[in-house]
Amino acid sequence: MKKHIIDLVKDSIAKHSMISAGDRILAGLSGGADSVCLLSILDHLKNALGVELSAAYIDHGFRPDETTAEIEFCSKLCSERNIAFSTTKINAKVYAESEGLNKQEAARDLRYKALEEIAAQNGANKIALAHNANDQAETLLMHLVRGSGPLGLSGIPPIRGLIIRPLIETQRSEIEEYLSKEGLHYVTDSSNLKNDYLRNRIRHFIMPSLININKDFIQAALRTTNIIRDEERYFAVLVTKTLMKMISRKSDTAIELFLGPMEYMDTALLRRVLRRALSETRSLRGLGLDHIEDLIKLIKYGQSGGRIYLPHSIRAIKGYATLALTSEAPVSLREYVINSPGEVVLKEAATVLRLSIVEGKEIYDMGDGKKSACFDADKLPFPLSIRSRRAGDFFYPGGFGKKKKIQDYFVDEKIPRDERDSVPLLMTNKNIAWIVGHRIDERYKVDDNTDRVLLLEIRPMKF
Repeated sequence: MKKHIIDLVKDSIAKHSMISAGDRILAGLSGGADSVCLLSILDHLKNALGVELSAAYIDHGFRPDETTAEIEFCSKLCSERNIAFSTTKINAKVYAESEGLNKQEAARDLRYKALEEIAAQNGANKIALAHNANDQAETLLMHLVRGSGPLGLSGIPPIRGLIIRPLIETQRSEIEEYLSKEGLHYVTDSSNLKNDYLRNRIRHFIMPSLININKDFIQAALRTTNIIRDEERYFAVLVTKTLMKMISRKSDTAIELFLGPMEYMDTALLRRVLRRALSETRSLRGLGLDHIEDLIKLIKYGQSGGRIYLPHSIRAIKGYATLALTSEAPVSLREYVINSPGEVVLKEAATVLRLSIVEGKEIYDMGDGKKSACFDADKLPFPLSIRSRRAGDFFYPGGFGKKKKIQDYFVDEKIPRDERDSVPLLMTNKNIAWIVGHRIDERYKVDDNTDRVLLLEIRPMKF
């Protein structure tokens, strides 16, 4: 025997422990069929459940010609039932532009924030939303089309934080039947009739075809999301335990993970660990499954020092022992003036530069241009300076002699682009004498006419 919709909702509430006696529930009310049904059923059950009920309408600013009528409808519906009603407006368009989101994502984020603020003002500890079983099936298909992983395929959670979804196991046909029998009116959002959005195209074209193939498709989709969600809960615990042992350092803009465990970790677990690491680092959120796969390739097959550049100015750097994921701006070297021999601490390059004058050419090691370098001191009179690269910079590479742009040299030497602004350049007047740690300029090298040698040595700065 078919269950009544109120019994279905009661079963869902009990199954997922959505509501407890004494809860104060804020229902999201748009005036559409689903939210009107939700409000009506919660109003019917509130005494039995021992809860207080209020409602809120969120104006997204998308449909100004329809909003006023919707607010009036919702206000009247709540007034007739003696339910406290409030409304607020959000600017999803501006937020979408500032955060680089599409309008629907922006609207969802701001809608949830607005509901949480109203709930706090009303003293509500639960926010009830009207997502139903059809929404769940559509979400599964949307994520499948986009190539989502298991978390996406687990669909809309019945409960998350303050959010509860009492209709999540109720089909739209049952909602419409209930509204008809109860004589309840509702408004229709015109955007739901358009095919501009992926969800609407799935709803209008794909879902009917699948239901024609399997009349119980919505229930089958619901069962699938439930199974995947159960498995994701298990993996979530495993991922938490694994990640706790792997974090070397973490901030709002970067996370550093020990490399060793990841290089031998099963890909199924590694994929989840990386996704969690990114999601828990504020500035690293928003990377997709393709980017996770790129990170896995870097971890398992990349060379030490290898890196990949990702959206939102995020980069991943594989070190000897760690994988660093960061959105921090690359370090840029400030300018230093050197007036005499001695030591200069180049903080941004984490390097100490020592300069000394040696009379004659009795130097056993003339330097390799990397850890040390020798120059004709008379060709490099003080003051000297250290700075980072600038547009148009060039030098004459030692042993090569031909003019070369610094940009071309960095590319040829495979110096990562996020490190190029921290590479020190030793300057004499406006000429580059040494790309510190890399190569000297041919024009300033020691030759047969050299009487004094300027010796420069570099060492890592101690922290």
